[in-house]
Amino acid sequence: MTPFEIAFPDEGRVGALADAVIEEASSRRVDPELPGIFITLGAVDDFIGELRAPDKSEGGVLQYGPLVFQAVHFLRAGKPLYLLETPVARQLVKQAPTAHPSPPAPAGYLQLPQHLFWMGGAEGGPPESLDGLFWFVSGPDTTHVLPITGVLPDRPGFRAVPLPEAPLADAPQWLSTDMRGAGIDYETSLPGHDLDGLYAVETAGEVLKLLARFFAYLEGAPAAGEAIPAPQEPRDASTGPVASALPYTRVALVA
Repeated sequence: MTPFEIAFPDEGRVGALADAVIEEASSRRVDPELPGIFITLGAVDDFIGELRAPDKSEGGVLQYGPLVFQAVHFLRAGKPLYLLETPVARQLVKQAPTAHPSPPAPAGYLQLPQHLFWMGGAEGGPPESLDGLFWFVSGPDTTHVLPITGVLPDRPGFRAVPLPEAPLADAPQWLSTDMRGAGIDYETSLPGHDLDGLYAVETAGEVLKLLARFFAYLEGAPAAGEAIPAPQEPRDASTGPVASALPYTRVALVA
């Protein structure tokens, strides 16, 4: 299941929020595509208050504001979900595609191969598997990215890791920039990393680099994306993780 489905099992509530956001923003003559404005809207405040009701702590499992921001724009964009196959992911780590990194949709979620990429845990905790990346491009050029970690069948929530916004015009530079500054982007010392070919994401730049390379790969090889319809059969959790109920695009390696 995607983080969108886990956090918002009632999609209708998110749809109602999206409508309320547009109506309130219009009446106030503000731009709901700006996170700082979005979070001040009364409809958003009420929605987040309901989400946090069971969680009396100051933080909680979810980073509610950035997650709700991404969820609303993900829904408004038609829920574009992309599933990256492992050979493609490894290829993108090794080298940059040559095409221009154009997003296939204004918002979306890139779901990565399970347990292939890892990020440091919260407050110095153990590393967590990187499930994927929400993105949203507001206005003509501003990219908002939200990595999601810790999506596990026996865990009630997950961790959202807000990143600073970045200009999409810089995406061609992200493709080949040495983000750690030592030529070791995505390298890791996790136990078993050699046997399993694991990767670590330690900087915001590495997140942007991976996303830009995905954009460029799909732009240069549109045939790599195969549209998969939503499953018709009920989802069965008895044999493993519950599958997503959303339609998605499977991104495979092509010659």
